[in-house]
Amino acid sequence: MALLVTLLCTSLAEAQVTIEVAKITCRQFAGGEIGQPRNVAAWLSGYYHGKKNSTSLDKQAFEDNLTRLMNFCRKGDNGKILVLKAIEQISGTP
Repeated sequence: MALLVTLLCTSLAEAQVTIEVAKITCRQFAGGEIGQPRNVAAWLSGYYHGKKNSTSLDKQAFEDNLTRLMNFCRKGDNGKILVLKAIEQISGTP
Protein backbone atom coordinates (compact mmCIF):
# COMPACT_ATOMS: atom_id res chain seq x y z
CA MET A 1 0.00 0.00 0.00
CA ALA A 2 2.80 2.43 0.88
CA LEU A 3 4.47 1.74 -2.46
CA LEU A 4 1.23 2.52 -4.30
CA VAL A 5 0.82 5.82 -2.42
CA THR A 6 4.45 6.74 -3.15
CA LEU A 7 4.06 6.01 -6.86
CA LEU A 8 0.79 7.95 -7.02
CA CYS A 9 2.29 10.99 -5.26
CA THR A 10 5.35 10.91 -7.52
CA SER A 11 3.24 10.90 -10.68
CA LEU A 12 1.06 13.73 -9.35
CA ALA A 13 4.12 15.83 -8.54
CA GLU A 14 5.22 15.62 -12.18
CA ALA A 15 1.92 16.95 -13.54
CA GLN A 16 2.20 19.66 -16.17
CA VAL A 17 1.38 23.25 -15.33
CA THR A 18 0.06 25.73 -17.87
CA ILE A 19 1.30 29.29 -17.56
CA GLU A 20 -0.40 32.26 -19.20
CA VAL A 21 2.67 34.17 -20.35
CA ALA A 22 0.69 37.35 -21.02
CA LYS A 23 -0.04 37.58 -17.28
CA ILE A 24 3.54 37.21 -15.98
CA THR A 25 4.69 40.31 -14.12
CA CYS A 26 8.25 41.55 -13.93
CA ARG A 27 8.34 40.62 -10.24
CA GLN A 28 7.36 37.04 -11.04
CA PHE A 29 9.85 36.85 -13.90
CA ALA A 30 12.86 38.40 -12.13
CA GLY A 31 12.07 36.61 -8.86
CA GLY A 32 12.03 33.19 -10.50
CA GLU A 33 8.44 32.53 -9.46
CA ILE A 34 7.53 31.20 -12.91
CA GLY A 35 10.79 29.35 -13.48
CA GLN A 36 14.43 30.20 -13.89
CA PRO A 37 14.52 33.66 -15.54
CA ARG A 38 17.00 32.41 -18.17
CA ASN A 39 14.61 29.59 -19.17
CA VAL A 40 11.61 31.91 -19.35
CA ALA A 41 13.68 34.42 -21.34
CA ALA A 42 14.66 31.66 -23.77
CA TRP A 43 10.98 30.85 -24.31
CA LEU A 44 10.18 34.55 -24.77
CA SER A 45 13.05 34.89 -27.23
CA GLY A 46 11.67 31.97 -29.24
CA TYR A 47 8.21 33.53 -29.14
CA TYR A 48 9.44 36.86 -30.51
CA HIS A 49 11.72 35.22 -33.07
CA GLY A 50 8.76 33.13 -34.22
CA LYS A 51 6.65 36.25 -34.70
CA LYS A 52 9.41 37.61 -36.95
CA ASN A 53 9.80 34.24 -38.72
CA SER A 54 13.45 34.23 -37.66
CA THR A 55 15.29 31.00 -36.95
CA SER A 56 18.60 32.55 -35.90
CA LEU A 57 19.81 33.19 -32.37
CA ASP A 58 22.48 35.70 -31.42
CA LYS A 59 23.77 34.45 -28.08
CA GLN A 60 25.37 37.78 -27.14
CA ALA A 61 22.18 39.70 -28.00
CA PHE A 62 20.20 37.20 -25.90
CA GLU A 63 22.50 37.75 -22.91
CA ASP A 64 22.35 41.53 -23.35
CA ASN A 65 18.56 41.51 -23.62
CA LEU A 66 18.23 39.26 -20.58
CA THR A 67 20.41 41.62 -18.54
CA ARG A 68 18.42 44.67 -19.71
CA LEU A 69 15.11 42.96 -18.90
CA MET A 70 16.27 41.82 -15.45
CA ASN A 71 17.58 45.33 -14.63
CA PHE A 72 14.34 46.91 -15.83
CA CYS A 73 12.16 44.49 -13.87
CA ARG A 74 14.12 45.01 -10.63
CA LYS A 75 13.99 48.80 -10.83
CA GLY A 76 11.51 50.74 -8.65
CA ASP A 77 7.87 49.83 -9.20
CA ASN A 78 8.53 48.02 -12.48
CA GLY A 79 7.80 44.71 -10.76
CA LYS A 80 4.10 45.38 -11.33
CA ILE A 81 4.51 45.71 -15.11
CA LEU A 82 3.67 42.74 -17.30
CA VAL A 83 6.87 41.24 -18.66
CA LEU A 84 5.60 41.42 -22.26
CA LYS A 85 5.01 45.17 -21.79
CA ALA A 86 8.47 45.50 -20.24
CA ILE A 87 10.00 43.86 -23.31
CA GLU A 88 8.15 46.33 -25.53
CA GLN A 89 9.40 49.24 -23.43
CA ILE A 90 13.06 48.23 -23.42
CA SER A 91 13.08 47.22 -27.08
CA GLY A 92 11.06 50.20 -28.31
CA THR A 93 8.62 48.00 -30.23
CA PRO A 94 4.85 48.01 -29.66
